Amino acid sequence: MIEVVGVQASGVSSLPDDLRSLVLTSAIVVSSPRLLDSLPTVDGQRRVEWPRPLLAGLDDLLATLPFAEETVVVLATGDPLDSGIGTTLLRRVDPALIRIHPAVGSAAQARARMGWSSTSADVLSLVSTPVYAARRYFTPGRRLLVLSADESTPPALAAELRDTGWGDATLTVLGNLGADNESRDEFVADSGVGGELPRLNIVAVELPAGPTVGTSPGRADESFENDGQLTKREIRACALAALRPAPGQLLWDLGAGAGSIAIEWALHDARCRAIAVERNTERAARIERNVASNGAYGVQVRTGAIADVIADLPKPDAVFIGGGADADTIDAAWAALGCGGRLVVHTVTLETEQLVIEAARKYGGKLRRIVVERAEPLGRFLAWKPARPVVEWAVTR
Repeated sequence: MIEVVGVQASGVSSLPDDLRSLVLTSAIVVSSPRLLDSLPTVDGQRRVEWPRPLLAGLDDLLATLPFAEETVVVLATGDPLDSGIGTTLLRRVDPALIRIHPAVGSAAQARARMGWSSTSADVLSLVSTPVYAARRYFTPGRRLLVLSADESTPPALAAELRDTGWGDATLTVLGNLGADNESRDEFVADSGVGGELPRLNIVAVELPAGPTVGTSPGRADESFENDGQLTKREIRACALAALRPAPGQLLWDLGAGAGSIAIEWALHDARCRAIAVERNTERAARIERNVASNGAYGVQVRTGAIADVIADLPKPDAVFIGGGADADTIDAAWAALGCGGRLVVHTVTLETEQLVIEAARKYGGKLRRIVVERAEPLGRFLAWKPARPVVEWAVTR
C-alpha cells in the first residue's frame, strides 16, 4: 500500500497523531529532500528522494518499492491531488493500492492570503510544465494562482507577462505558506522579480485591462508565424466547430502547416491534447514556436510523412486533414477513429475536392463549401475580394 500523506510547509509536526505515527513507523518514506530533511531520525527507516526530473525516472523508482507487500509512505505538500504527486501516482499504480491523506492545499492557502474566492481565480501548475503554458490564461482582469517549480518560476513568469504586453500585471509571491518563515513579496511584471525568493512558493497574478486575446476559436492570423500554409481564422473557426473538441480528447492534425488547428484545439481546454504531423522540417520547427507563443502546452509535433508517423501514434478522438489529403490517408484516419470519432478534411483543389466527395459517398458525413470575402480598397472605394473557397467534409464515426 502507498500511503500519500499531505503535510503543511512546517512538515510532519503539523500532522495529527495517527498520521504522524504512520510516517514515523513506516519502513520506507519517499519525498522531496526538503520534506525528508524535516523528519526526525528514525533507526532503520529507508528514505528515498524523488528522481529529477520526476516523470523521467518515476517508473524506475516505483519498480524498486515493495508497496504490494508492505506500506510505503509518500510525503507531499498540501493536497496531493491538487496538481500533486497523488494524481501522478494514480495514473501509474493500481488505485486500490493507494490511499490519499490530504492537507490544506497551497492554492487554498494562497486564496485565503489574497482574499480571493475559489471561483475568482484559475490554478495553473508550472511544477513540470514549461512556463509558456501560462500565456493561454493571459486575458483582461483575470486572476491566476501559479504553483511554482522553484524560485526561478516567478521571474520567468514575469518575463512571459512582459513579452506578451502585460507588463503592468501584479505578481505576489507567497512563500512557505503555513510555515514559521512564511513570506510575501509583491512585484510588477515590468520591474521584474528580484531578491532572494523561497524555493517553495505560489504566485498570485492579477491581470489588468490589456490586450484582448480571447478564448474562442478563430484567433487572429497574426498569432501564428507562417509561410502561407495557414488555415485562416474564419475557416479555422469552422473546422473547430466541426471537430468539437472536448476535455481530455486527442486530435491528430495531419499536414499541420503552421499548426493552428492543433493549437486552437489544445487551447480549448487545458486537458485537450493534439499531435501535429508535418513532413517539412522548417514548418515543424515553426509549429513548435507557434505552440510556445500561444501557450498551447499539450501539442506535440511529429516530423515525417503522414503514413510513417501515424502508425505509431495513440488513437485519436478526432482527426483534421488540412494538407496532404489522399485516399490512403483518409482511410487510415477513419480506421484509427473509434465510435464517436470525428474526421474533418479541408480542400481547395478540384482534385482533392473530388476525393472528399468520393469519401463522403463511402463513409457518409456532410459536405459544405465555405467562401469568405473581405472588403479591400479598390481605388478610392472598397470592394469585396473573395478568398479561395474551401470544401469541408465532416463525418462522425
